[in-house]
Amino acid sequence: MKKFIILLIPVLALSLICSFAFAKHHTPEERGKTLFNDPKFAGGSKACSSCHPDGKGLQAAGDKKEFNIAGGKQKNLEEAVNACIVNANKGKAIDVASEQMKDIVAYIKSLKPKEMKKETGGYK
Repeated sequence: MKKFIILLIPVLALSLICSFAFAKHHTPEERGKTLFNDPKFAGGSKACSSCHPDGKGLQAAGDKKEFNIAGGKQKNLEEAVNACIVNANKGKAIDVASEQMKDIVAYIKSLKPKEMKKETGGYK
């Protein structure tokens, strides 16, 4: 029995260390990307990526101060996300202070325009 306990303690310690290491890789951007690709996010009927595959069209959204979506004006990115959830995805608006909103906003802000390569005139 003592040998079993002696072997069990390092295994438990190693599994705890590994679980913390893997948990660190779940950044807000990664969680936001998962939400962005989930058709059931916020009770919707399709994923955000249905209209914006790989975030297409949202590369500058993180820097914008005002949006015009579905005939309305949104004062910030959180309001714009909710406008898309309600109008395009037929879902329910989420709390602007929620972790889900923070995560999806972090993902959208991570979508930056590709920089032009001067020497070739192409994209990186």
